[in-house]
Amino acid sequence: MASSLTRRDFLRRSFAFSAAVALGAGQRGVSAQEIGGDDQHLLMLGDWGYGRNSASQRSVAEAMKGYVQATKIRPAGMALLGDNFYGAFKGGVDCPRWQNEFEEMYPRSLVDGPCWAMLGNHDYDDEPVDKLKAELAYGPAKNSRWTMPAKWYRFDFPAVNPVATFIVLDSNYHNSRVSLTDEEKAAQMQWLNAELEKPHAPWLLMMGHHPLYSNGPHGDDAALIKDWAPLFKKHGAHFYFCGHDHDMQHLELEDHPTSFIVSGGGGAKLYPVKTNKRGTFVQEIYGFSHLQLSKERIIVRHVGPDAKQIHAMQKTLDGKIAIL
Repeated sequence: MASSLTRRDFLRRSFAFSAAVALGAGQRGVSAQEIGGDDQHLLMLGDWGYGRNSASQRSVAEAMKGYVQATKIRPAGMALLGDNFYGAFKGGVDCPRWQNEFEEMYPRSLVDGPCWAMLGNHDYDDEPVDKLKAELAYGPAKNSRWTMPAKWYRFDFPAVNPVATFIVLDSNYHNSRVSLTDEEKAAQMQWLNAELEKPHAPWLLMMGHHPLYSNGPHGDDAALIKDWAPLFKKHGAHFYFCGHDHDMQHLELEDHPTSFIVSGGGGAKLYPVKTNKRGTFVQEIYGFSHLQLSKERIIVRHVGPDAKQIHAMQKTLDGKIAIL
């Protein structure tokens, strides 16, 4: 394990911006002994709902199963980072894709807990079938693990004695077809400001579909940076998790306390990496993420389609970061 560093020292190290580290430390297995302890565990993936016959989506789902079996973790939940279903979605809450691409793809034997979902641009793109309305209604309608109580919401993890507060946001500011209205954007911003003023668990974790900063082809999002980045900085948000770029990333910015994690390798067609100018990791690869949480530290592991770790980092509450 690399020694923990302050953000400034971490980013001053030459490896933080080097191509070598951008490609990661190499794939390797993770053992149950390495993880150990009584930490909480959460799985995460984005851009996954590509169809029951999608070999890439199924390979990531199988990798999740193999990884959980090898590490002997018991994930208490899963975070779904948007673009949950691509294409037509006939039947609303009764669409067969719910069973084929969610319930059976990520079964209770993998995660027997809430699956917190958010809206990506492709979750807005199927009018007049109203895919979006079905995603908001499905959980309670079918007594499912699928959890999307609103377009934006907050939850504590775990529910009892939480170590982290998650704030889930709708980042659909400028979809070419359907997106948040100006009134919804204003309402979400008012809600976000109010939530950030409230007490929270030791860790403050933000989630949305679109990146604020990305080394992938979509690049940085000026509108989200304008609205959200100052609030993340003001309130000391520890992480922002997202998808949208179909790759796996970990970015650190010298002037920002938030670590930016992209986990967009859930099954949709991969995107080529645009740049590696910002550390510490970016790779065009399918995969998912594993969050290991305690009150003192969070470890984020990116895991590839062969169930092997491709990148891992640790952050402590004082802001020190280590590449593992």
